[in-house]
This record gives sequence, structure tokens and C-alpha cells, in this order.
Amino acid sequence: MSWTSELLEIYEYNSGRKFSDGEPEMLPIAHSTANAQIEVTISEDGEFRGASAVDKDNAKTVIPATEDSAVRTSGVVPMPFDDKLVYIAGDYGKYVVGKRSDNDNFFLSYMNQLRKWYESPYANKAVKALYSYLDKRTVMSDLVRAGVLKTDEETGKLAVGVKIATIAQEDSFVRFIIENEPPLKTWDNELCKKYGLDMVGDFQKFNATLVGEEQLCYATGEMLPATYKHPSKLRNAGDKAKLFSANDETSGFSYRGRFNNKTEAVSISYDFSQKIHNALRWLIQKQGEVFDTMTLVVWASALQDTPKPTAKGFDDEKFDDEDDEKEIPTTAPMYMALLKKNIYGYKTKLAPNTKVMLMGIDAATQGRMNMSLYTELVGSDYLDNIEKWHSQTAWTRYSGKLKKTVVNSFSIIEIINCAFGTERGKFIDCDKKVKGDNVLRLLPCVTAGKKIPDDIIHALYNKASNPLAYENSYNHRTVLETACGMIRKSIIDNEKINREDEYLMAYDPNNTDRSYLYGCLLAVADKAENEAFTAEERNVRQTSAKRYWNVFSQRPYQTWGNIEKNLKVYFNKLGKGQVKYQKRINEILDKMDMKAFTDNSRLENVYLLGYSHYMTKMFNEDMKKNEEEN
Repeated sequence: MSWTSELLEIYEYNSGRKFSDGEPEMLPIAHSTANAQIEVTISEDGEFRGASAVDKDNAKTVIPATEDSAVRTSGVVPMPFDDKLVYIAGDYGKYVVGKRSDNDNFFLSYMNQLRKWYESPYANKAVKALYSYLDKRTVMSDLVRAGVLKTDEETGKLAVGVKIATIAQEDSFVRFIIENEPPLKTWDNELCKKYGLDMVGDFQKFNATLVGEEQLCYATGEMLPATYKHPSKLRNAGDKAKLFSANDETSGFSYRGRFNNKTEAVSISYDFSQKIHNALRWLIQKQGEVFDTMTLVVWASALQDTPKPTAKGFDDEKFDDEDDEKEIPTTAPMYMALLKKNIYGYKTKLAPNTKVMLMGIDAATQGRMNMSLYTELVGSDYLDNIEKWHSQTAWTRYSGKLKKTVVNSFSIIEIINCAFGTERGKFIDCDKKVKGDNVLRLLPCVTAGKKIPDDIIHALYNKASNPLAYENSYNHRTVLETACGMIRKSIIDNEKINREDEYLMAYDPNNTDRSYLYGCLLAVADKAENEAFTAEERNVRQTSAKRYWNVFSQRPYQTWGNIEKNLKVYFNKLGKGQVKYQKRINEILDKMDMKAFTDNSRLENVYLLGYSHYMTKMFNEDMKKNEEEN
């Protein structure tokens, strides 16, 4: 279970350090989180001092949690300290109607548990103050008087439909402050310890008296208090799915036939379970990526910075002003140089023998989680593969943010959206489940040099060959660029070429491939007709090349005849301007023998490279000519 060892190291390294502002905090053992809606201030002798609603942005609260309460879903299972009103309010029934109006079971269960802590050697002033206060059974009336809870004037019961931060007021979660200067927020242990109150340490000592009997821990090899109730809330606060579970002893068949009971199947110590789950939760909060139900987290063994395998080579967002102009990769050599520089920066910070872990966790059902991906890579190999991926998938792309053409690779999500998505306004998007499934398929291509699945290449071919499916021309351009980048990568892989330069990124005048040349012809027709359009026509009309594009990819010889016939009309509009286009067509046709030209079979995907290459070639030629004339 190497992944558990890696998570244990993460916990041990980070559990005692001070976390910076904005950084998620590693949960201590025997603690969980809850979103609080109300905070109550009490004195050290248990007197009510005030209360207020908690702002939604400040609701997340670290709370003590027993083995049972950390995984509660239903039934009567109280938290040790902070909890919902139904547990802590002895006068709950006076103000609430419904099935929980008689909350004696909840309240008494909570108070009995709190009393054990109160009577233990590990009770502190906060525990004593809280027990003294709650024993008065005045929580609801205090909150009503403070104006935190709203009542109906006629019935005196809680007003129906009133919420505190999206939660029905009767279901509110309450946290506590001990009156002091400054006030001691019991969930802020760092602050409390400065004034002699160690909420975390005191509860951990008390909780150690509650955990199960010692058994052999399969992870550490030591005899330690074991647990079979492992934490949830890994991906988010509402996550009930668990990585470890063996709770179907009476009706299930998880281990029957091989073991007599769950203790023979697997036994993990309470502390070990807490540490690895807390470490994983922290990593997900810090740097996890969510794709529908699947969450991906990537980390280095010593937590050095590593590039995300899902990202593109360079984020356009980093180029904010003209001062960065020199760093914007507008040519292939610039891109390759910047890429090497970027990856080298990561390598210099990478300690020897560093490993990079990739973990994907998903929930097939609400309560069960599976590890859909786990890979360990040598850090240097990981960076080499990242560099190789970005160098071999790079393409000339139009940046909507920069309003200019740059050279860049593609994020995994861009690839998936373009291959399987549909146009939704200004963007292309696809089903969340499709994203999650295909992220797992593409990750090995990025991190381990695996070939891109053929069906993704085929899907991109079909999408790029159908420009009329997109109302926004920018969206089709994005799909075309993505398809070209992935086709380039697939050619490099299939030909087993280890090239990191601009191979296949620019027009090849020596390429006589039929599909490639037909793509060049399509580019000439598209640009010529577009040039003949008026400014108004460009906003409302599609060129014949685009209208016939999909059919052209299937039956090029037959369709070219139709496109060429339409071109004559627009050549007349261009006047002398038609000469350059006719010359270009003739140059392309001269490279094709008659047999290749009259072949009406489906074009191979390299025709898209031909189109993109020749379109870029024409654009550059026209720009150069305009500069010379001006």
C-alpha cells in the first residue's frame, strides 16, 4: 500500500507546521469539519453572553469528532462538542414542530457523552463551561431573545421557511466561543493555546480512551487500537463516500469465502486511518481537480511544485501586459525554448529520487469510493514526459485573450471538449461524466508517453470536418487547432519519431501526400472566397469551402469540382487578385498525379494539417507583401 505510505509522509511533514493565509489546514487526528450557522458566546461559568449568525464565507469550522460521529449519516450519534441544535438544545421541543420536536434521545445522548469528557482528567474550562451552560436547557430561548432564531408571533414556534445561510434555522449547526480577552474561538486552537486552552490536544487524549481494542495494523505492523469506521468528506464537506469499508458483515459478501470476519480481511489502526485520510483531504483541498464525480490530485513526495498534467503548455492568463511581449511564444522555436526553460525550472527544484504521485478517486455510489487511478513516477521521468507531450502536441493557435496567434499545446479538458462536446454559446462543452472518464484515458498519454486513443483522434477529425455545426467561427477554429495538434502527436507516435522541434508544425512544400494536398486546396478556396466577400457578407455568409467541407472530406475529387465552379464567380470579383490564388492552386495540383487527384475516397486526417499549414502560409505571405508595400 505504497500510496498510504506516501500520504502518511505528507501528514507527518505538514501536521505540525503553521499554514499560511489562504492555505487549507491539515486536520488534526480525531477532528472533522462542519459548516456552522450560529456561534454562541458563553462565560467560563456557563452563562450565556450572546449569539450571532455566521457568515457563509466564514462557516467552515474544525470540530472534535469521535470515531462514530465522524461518519454519522443517520440515527442518534452526537458530536463531542459543537453540534446541531437538535443535539445541544434541551428546550428544542418548545420551539420546533415535527418528528424531531421530541429530541430527548438526541439531547440526552449528547449530554451523556459530554459528561464523560467533563468527568475525565482531560476536561478543560471550555468543556466545563459548555456542560454547565447546556445543562440549563435554555439554548433555544437564548437564541430567540438574541434575535438569531425567528419565531411565529401566533404560535411562538420557529417561523416556517426561515433560513440561516441556506439552512433551515431548526437544523442549524452551532459552534462556541468562551468569553475572554480576546474571545476564545474554540475551533481556532492556535489562538486558544496562547491563552492556556488546548482544545485539540485535550480531546485527542480523551478520545484515546474511547477507541477500539488493539489489533495488528496491516499498514504499520504494530499492535494499535483499530478502526473499521473510516472518515468521509474527502472531496468536499458533503462527501459521504469512503475509500475503506467493511460494514456489510451480516448481509454482504465483501470478504465471505476467504475470511470469517472483517478483522481477518483488513485491520487498520485508528491513528493511521486518520492521518492518511486527513492528508488526502488536505491535498485535494490544496491542489485537487474535480471532473464530475472524479477528483484528481497530483503531488510530489516532498511537495515540490510540479506542472499539472491536465494543463496546456502556457496559460494565456500569465500574459497581462506588453512587458511580457518577449515571453509570448509566437513561433515554434520560441515555444520550444520557453518550454525547456519552464521544465528546467521545475527540475532544479526537484530533489533526487523524488516521486510524483497521481491519484484519481471516484464514487460509483453515494457511500462507496474507488481509486480509479494511482500511478507513481520518478520525478525526472514525469517532467520529461510532460515536456515531451507539450512539445509534440503544440500547434499554432489563436488566443482570444491576446487577440493574436501564438504557439501552444492543449489542456486535457480542451481536447475532451473539442472531441466530444457541443457548442454552448461562446464555448464548447461536454457532459461531466464524459470529461471524468476521458481524463483518466488521456493522463497516461501526458505522464507516461502512451499513444492518444484512436477514437479521440477520430472524433476530433469528424468535429473539425464539420464547420457548419458551429455558429461561432472561433469555436470551429479551436476544434481545428486541437485536432491538428493531436494528429501531429499521433503521427509522431506512429512513426516513432523522437522530435522536440517544429516537426509537422509548418507547411511542407515537399509533401506529396494526396490528403495533405487536398487540405491545401481547401485552404486556398476558403481564403480566396472570403477575400472576395464584403465586410457585411463575412458576418452572414459561409464560404463554399466551409459549406462543402464535410462532404469534401468524404468525397474530395467530386466535391472539389463543385467548389472550383463556385470559385470562378469570386475570382471575377477579385480581378487581378485572383492571380495569386490560381497560381497557388496550380502549384498544389502539380504535386499530385492524376491517379491521386481523381481518387474520390475519404481523406486521411492529415488533410486538416494541410489546410492549417497552407492557411498560415498564405496569411504570412500576404502580411509580408503588405509590409513591403507600406
